[in-house]
Amino acid sequence: MTKEREGEILMVGLAILESWFPIFSIVSMSYIGALHTYTYSLLIALVFFIMIMFKRDRFKELKNKEAYKDLLLTSFWITSLFALIFIGMRYTTAGNMAVIIFLQLLFSYLYFNVFGKEKMHTLHVWGALIMGIGALIILIPKELTFNKGDLLILVAAAIAPFANLYQKRAREFCSSETILGFRTLVGLPFIALMAWAFEPAVRYDAFVSALPSLLFIGILIYVVSKIMWIEALHRTSITKLSAMLGLVPMMTLVFAYFYLHEVPELRQVLGIVPVLAGGYLLTKPVEG
Repeated sequence: MTKEREGEILMVGLAILESWFPIFSIVSMSYIGALHTYTYSLLIALVFFIMIMFKRDRFKELKNKEAYKDLLLTSFWITSLFALIFIGMRYTTAGNMAVIIFLQLLFSYLYFNVFGKEKMHTLHVWGALIMGIGALIILIPKELTFNKGDLLILVAAAIAPFANLYQKRAREFCSSETILGFRTLVGLPFIALMAWAFEPAVRYDAFVSALPSLLFIGILIYVVSKIMWIEALHRTSITKLSAMLGLVPMMTLVFAYFYLHEVPELRQVLGIVPVLAGGYLLTKPVEG
């Protein structure tokens, strides 16, 4: 099996996990708010990263001084990205956020394929385009109005490729667990401070109610899923992986139907067709 195929398989598994993220986030945010959900999820993830790094003897990787530039830049861009998203969500809707943040596919293509040196086969470019169209059909709400929150999230989408670039570079020096543990440790205090400043204190009963969702997000999303993401980045192009994120809204529709009993609209069901077609083209092996 080629590294490219391994990356694609990792992305499919990641998409299954990430598709549950909006569902459990909605549940947790209803109890403790968005920033506190992110803070406690990161705290849970950090505990697991420390355990994993200790068990696999990863702390020695932090002795490599060459890794620190990429580790620090990864932490900066990722923390900035999520800070912009969560602040932006105070002024906009989840639907708008989902549409705008997916535009990271466009920015990735511009940065790395149009202006950069990453090359994609024409078939894969068409696959990415078709998948992107399908994802936007699924995501775009009935009323799409832009405000300052949307602008902040658009900036987040624009810097997402940089975060992925430095994660990809850091992976040359460190394991996924070390990268994620480092960026979580650096970003957690900043996000916790934002939660304290912008949201009311969390009540104990609300925290207990949110805990199952927090555990799911902290362990399966911020640990397992993010490890899969960095390993996939290590094996294939940023633009291709950004396009494959189009699988996430499709799977979210399916899981939300069974878990939250949310019936998708006809246009959302129709949007699944180009997502699957684009995904097939995007992962189709080509010669040369």
